[in-house]
Amino acid sequence: MAERWGGWPGKGSGWTDVEDIRRRLDEGADPDEWRGGRPLHRAAVFGSAEVVAELAGHAADVDALEEGVTALWEAVMSRKPENARALAAAGADPWRPSIGGWSPGRLSLAGPTPDLFPIPEGVRLTDTERAAAQEGRRLTTALGEFHYDGTGLACVAGIDAAEAVRRLGATPVADEVIDELLEDPYAYDMDESLQIIGVTSVPGGCVVTQPWGYAPEMPGVLTRLSAGTVCYGLYANPKSGNQGSIVRQGIVEGSDLHPGGGPYENDSSEEVLASYLYQHNAVAYSCAFAGLRLPDRRAVCGPPDAWVELPRRGYWRH
Repeated sequence: MAERWGGWPGKGSGWTDVEDIRRRLDEGADPDEWRGGRPLHRAAVFGSAEVVAELAGHAADVDALEEGVTALWEAVMSRKPENARALAAAGADPWRPSIGGWSPGRLSLAGPTPDLFPIPEGVRLTDTERAAAQEGRRLTTALGEFHYDGTGLACVAGIDAAEAVRRLGATPVADEVIDELLEDPYAYDMDESLQIIGVTSVPGGCVVTQPWGYAPEMPGVLTRLSAGTVCYGLYANPKSGNQGSIVRQGIVEGSDLHPGGGPYENDSSEEVLASYLYQHNAVAYSCAFAGLRLPDRRAVCGPPDAWVELPRRGYWRH
């Protein structure tokens, strides 16, 4: 296994033991090569500050890029402040612009450690960025931590639950049907359970939820909901991870997205900030994209304002 990884630990483990890392270096492990990437980047995310400092002392360039970003960027994005400080102490540049024009240092101003680095004169967040960061903290706190694998959502801007029901042509579900379904959604007939969704008005719009399935993210649902507005759809697929989609005014603008994941090399400034604020929180990311300001998680987990049944249609067609 050591040879497979060029003498280094594997993907997510073994990066915290500085004595082990020193042994590997002594045995000839390349401080600048890890399976096509860089050991310093791995340590910045998965390692300890001691390991980061050790590798930084051997690396040819502490600001070398992997997939367009430095190890310091990775440490900040992963919210590993001690690793970030170790890199800065080794000479990494906190103010080097990266994806979306953000530097690691300026990005840190939007997170939980705004005092991570000495701040040069004139460097600050814009009013818009500051407001986004404040809302990010509020929204993630309001939602809290909860299990949402298997949940489908449609976050819809600018319309309430009643309008969402009207657009979908949905009808109320009898209490006894819902009671039986909620006892064990996965024991219920899937053809029937996928037709039933919850709808809740929230500040900024509404949330369509299905804690047991993907129906709210189906294109035929999102295109109907998005007339004159925008929706962000999410299915937290237990097998393959979070799947997102953007539908604006009936047009699918993005699909097979990865809400709650890290930013991509060509992302805009706004997309990078959202990825940082809502990393590993796909539900909060989806709500924030649509401008929804949920006060708590009820719109996602239930009970919703109303349980309704979708009419039978081919919802996989746009």
